[in-house]
Amino acid sequence: MTTTDPVPYGIPLDRERPFDPPAAVMALHREAPLRRLRYYPEGSLGWLVTSHALSRQVLADNRFRSRLAAPIQVPVPMPGLEAYAGFEGDLPVTPGMFIEMDGADHSRLRRKLTGVFTVRRMRELEPRIAEFVDARLDAIEAAGGPVDLVAEFALPVPSLVICELLGVPYADRDRFVADTAVFMTMTSTVEEKALAQQNLTTFLAELVVAKQAEPTDDLLSDLAADQELATDEVIGMAVLLLVAGHETTAKMIGLGTLALLENRDQWDLLREQPELITTGVEELLRYVGVIHTGIIRQADVDVELEGELIKAGEYVTVSVQTANRDEEHFADPDRFDVTNQTRGHLTFGHGVHQCLGQQLARVELRIALGRLIERFPELKLAVPSSQVQLRTDQNFYGAAELPVAW
Repeated sequence: MTTTDPVPYGIPLDRERPFDPPAAVMALHREAPLRRLRYYPEGSLGWLVTSHALSRQVLADNRFRSRLAAPIQVPVPMPGLEAYAGFEGDLPVTPGMFIEMDGADHSRLRRKLTGVFTVRRMRELEPRIAEFVDARLDAIEAAGGPVDLVAEFALPVPSLVICELLGVPYADRDRFVADTAVFMTMTSTVEEKALAQQNLTTFLAELVVAKQAEPTDDLLSDLAADQELATDEVIGMAVLLLVAGHETTAKMIGLGTLALLENRDQWDLLREQPELITTGVEELLRYVGVIHTGIIRQADVDVELEGELIKAGEYVTVSVQTANRDEEHFADPDRFDVTNQTRGHLTFGHGVHQCLGQQLARVELRIALGRLIERFPELKLAVPSSQVQLRTDQNFYGAAELPVAW
């Protein structure tokens, strides 16, 4: 079933409960899995996809490209995009930013990294990740409660891990954490985002040049030594990996902890049966969902979908939030159950652009949440849950702060 009645303007993002998709988006999903969506800033009509089946179909179909052409269209308001309204032709792609590429360009760069993020390689990293997790938990215990678990645990752990993997000095984290936040915040202006990206690029360019001169045992040195990659491509890949490698996992650790604390029976189940952490993490990835605004694709050619013609050049937004709560694919999708054998959630996307670092994220979440529960079995919120600040203004959804005590 489809409908041509457009959503009045953009995707509503207001949530009634912290872990549920916006009620307005779920209502749209239940009416029709495909419908017109009016995009910002010009009010151009595109499409909104909300069902699991159609979301997978769009994300797997190479007729829908990740490389978005001008004029820029977005499903939620962002300041400053009007400046691009008269731009003719495609906007330039940042060298190395392969998530903005398709076809051979995307494959060539992604192939350089596929061997790094295999399940086997991630298992080899587990002892080191466990060291980082234990060190942060030791510091939290020594400090005593209450503490902000986001600042003291959820953000440092994935930052330490990606710094170790890339070869970025963790002592320099202030040079990328703040700029990443600006870049990810939807209310940041175009100028603010451009400055943040410039800062990140400058920071990593310095590192790449240093590693070209004196290589070390890390991924950035390997990329810098690759004769098939231009220096600006290495820098762009480093920016992408550094930003994506800590921001999304940090959001998941914080939000996942909050979900478990708010569903105490599930926290207790993981405490009593720690072997459930693998299925628990998959259920958290499905249930809480940090992808806030959806995944945007653009039709390269005319495509028929559910009896509707998606015209070449039209934008399509895939609502991962509703796809992960689709009752046609998941049994009782609004219930959080760490014993669920969750299959097929779309938190990491689908198709050739599926998240490259998904196995690393899984390992980090299993170790971080598993050891947190083991070390602090009586952990609790230090404020009423209604007072937990949530980041609804960023591309990825999560807790801004998470005050806890024990």
